[in-house]
Amino acid sequence: AGRQTSPSAAIWLDNERVLITEASKGGSAAAEVALATGKISTLWEGPEDLHAFGNYPNFSLSRDGQQSAAIRGNFNAPPEVAVGPVGSWKPVTKNNAALQPAWGEAQSIEWTNEGHLLQGWLVPPAKVEPGRKYAMITVIHGGPVGSQKSAWPGTGLAGVLAAQGFYVFMPNPRGSTGQGEEFKRANIKDFGGGDLRDVLSGLDAVLVRFPVDGERLGITGWSYGGYMTMWTVTQTGRFKAAVAGAGIANWQSYYGQNLIDQWMIPFFGASVYDDPKVYAKSSPMEFIKNVKTPTLVVVGERDAECPAPQSFEFWHALRTLGVPTELVVYAGEGHGLTKPKNRVDYQDRTVAWFGKYLK
Repeated sequence: AGRQTSPSAAIWLDNERVLITEASKGGSAAAEVALATGKISTLWEGPEDLHAFGNYPNFSLSRDGQQSAAIRGNFNAPPEVAVGPVGSWKPVTKNNAALQPAWGEAQSIEWTNEGHLLQGWLVPPAKVEPGRKYAMITVIHGGPVGSQKSAWPGTGLAGVLAAQGFYVFMPNPRGSTGQGEEFKRANIKDFGGGDLRDVLSGLDAVLVRFPVDGERLGITGWSYGGYMTMWTVTQTGRFKAAVAGAGIANWQSYYGQNLIDQWMIPFFGASVYDDPKVYAKSSPMEFIKNVKTPTLVVVGERDAECPAPQSFEFWHALRTLGVPTELVVYAGEGHGLTKPKNRVDYQDRTVAWFGKYLK
């Protein structure tokens, strides 16, 4: 209680101790819990993405709890395997030693909004010329319970965009992991409300400190980030281009389309059949006529988590309203693009879309 982190895994060390991996304010941590006393001892903390379970785990503990293996890396250092007691790892591979980032040095950014201390990451282009203003893309993480941590973005969208000369801003608004339970629950019954205000206030903080052109801003995201992209362009005209990946346009119809709807009731407080209004108030389709932002809509044909009809509905509305839009459906793909040719195509289309409307 009161701990300002978010546990991501629990591993028994013995009958008296548990090892916890945690999300911690844009990074990760590992702690030991003594069950008899409740004492928590932080063994390691750093600006990396380290977790034992969930999507793409990169940490493992030996059976006796004495040794561990981790894939360590961050925005500025490519991943390598390291082994040793938790927090005292020694590198055992140098496979990526020759890799050099095609972007500038990432920075952790902090700002405040409505009583919240917020954090995000900013990745600049490889070369920032004095006196020049740059276009910037805001990338919203998925989830909704998730966070953007510092991880080598060589094959991810952030690295691709920064390598093409864009600043990339990745905020962790309220509802994200890494700042405790109260912060993580702060967007319940308020999807797109306080979290969007946090994103926009972070944007303002970046504009004050860095050479970013406030008239050339883009936004993108996948999954919950795709929803936030759809939602954002219905709420503000600040962004001049958007790419919505696997988004959610209508929470009411989504409830009956997706195959993971058990997650929704804790966030909305009731099923859509019992309280449709709480779903409607956060649905982009309720405000669709506000959209003026050119938006590329991308989705996998067989996505069961954010089904393709959600993207069809959003794209169809924009096309009807005369807003520049395109729809790309990747045949056979699910919630994540797994085929390399499709990943490359998605990245190329995203770069081209932002290049067309922002440069």
